[in-house]
Amino acid sequence: MKKVLLIRLDKIGDLICTLPADQILDESKYDVTWIVQKGLGAVVDLGEKKRRYIEIDKNNPSEARQTLTAFLKHNSFNYAISFQCPWWVNFELFKARIPIRAGVLSQWHSFLFLNAGVRQKRSKAVQHELEYNLDLVRKTFDISQNKEFIFFHIEKPSSQDVIQKYNLKEDSYVVVHPGMMGSALNWPQSRYIKKINELLAQGHTVTITGTESDEAYLTEIKKEFSNHPQVVWLQSKLNLQQLVQLLAFSKKVIAPSTGVAHLAASVGSNVKAIFSSARVQSPTRWAPRGSNVEIWMIDLEDVF
Repeated sequence: MKKVLLIRLDKIGDLICTLPADQILDESKYDVTWIVQKGLGAVVDLGEKKRRYIEIDKNNPSEARQTLTAFLKHNSFNYAISFQCPWWVNFELFKARIPIRAGVLSQWHSFLFLNAGVRQKRSKAVQHELEYNLDLVRKTFDISQNKEFIFFHIEKPSSQDVIQKYNLKEDSYVVVHPGMMGSALNWPQSRYIKKINELLAQGHTVTITGTESDEAYLTEIKKEFSNHPQVVWLQSKLNLQQLVQLLAFSKKVIAPSTGVAHLAASVGSNVKAIFSSARVQSPTRWAPRGSNVEIWMIDLEDVF
């Protein structure tokens, strides 16, 4: 079997849009290992398809390079594809003399250290990120046929212990996740407040999720709803598995272009995803993939 290394050192949504690209590789011919950003191995583990991976921290290049160097020294790979990574990752692939080193030809290091680069104009956003990644794999391995594949899929949790802990009932609450990493336009808090008031007037319970890093997107919302009996605040109270359970049993999930929308779509939730019409942020490229996803476009005068 040929050994294949696939690399995506990026955020949750980007990783979910990349992982399914390995499905077009024949498992009887190719042995695949992923390299993902530190802390995101838990996302890989959520998928129904079991994948082998290692984590490195691109934010700590010195330590990460040592880990990667040692890993490549003890594992001989025939192929490597860099979907997204810093320059020093491609350099380590070059230094390890991996025979086929593929990736998108864009930044300087891709031209210097990759020997099977592919030109893709992703900034034009004419297809989905997953389709760009699938094209990269197809061209690297010269796969012409369109082998059937599924999107990243998370099996619905069997336990409801988390929603029971917060006195929630299946299909009776709406998850609102206003926060994001800031890589795209978002609703202003006033727009989220308006939508939450609409949901409350309809009799829904609203759960608001986020982490400490989402605080800038929650300050005004907290002032409005911190003591509301129909609003359950779950900011910084859930780990990844608990968040997935909350999403899975909700009536619907409202979120901007962020990892939570992708997780919700992957577990089969009814997702209302908020997107900008800016080309590089377009839902054509970045929309969550699932069976029940609706895109809400941001009005030009209504941005964060």
